[in-house]
Amino acid sequence: METTRHFTATIYVVADGATALHDHPRLGLRLPPGGHVDRAELPHEAALREATEETGLEPTLLTEGDDVRSETARAIPRPRHLMLADVNVCDGEVGHQHVDHVYYARADSRAIDPGPDEEPAAAWDWYIPDDLRAADVDPDVEELGVEAIRTVGEG
Repeated sequence: METTRHFTATIYVVADGATALHDHPRLGLRLPPGGHVDRAELPHEAALREATEETGLEPTLLTEGDDVRSETARAIPRPRHLMLADVNVCDGEVGHQHVDHVYYARADSRAIDPGPDEEPAAAWDWYIPDDLRAADVDPDVEELGVEAIRTVGEG
């Protein structure tokens, strides 16, 4: 079986010491905003677009790294993590994976106001670190969410 891989972007949006997660209806998981990187997008642009569409917030991306550039090249915001997620596994073989660019961002508000055709505001909750540790979320969501809260708090 050939494995199909898609580039995706996830963004942990932090406001007032908490990060936003929603009930993903198709996957049955609690996840931060995110989705596929469109053809004409860079990963950090996809992360910010997804956050705005899904939450109505306009977060500020936390970036790190040097601004290296020349006439033909420039640095782009580096993800905090690159994750390889198995999306479809059949009979022990992986058929579909996401190469996920994980970013952290700060928001000035917790007022969720999703765009059209997005999950409603009631699907979202804000989680402080203790909530994440107690919640029924995947271990990577817990770990990255706690790290995002800590990182935004230090920034």
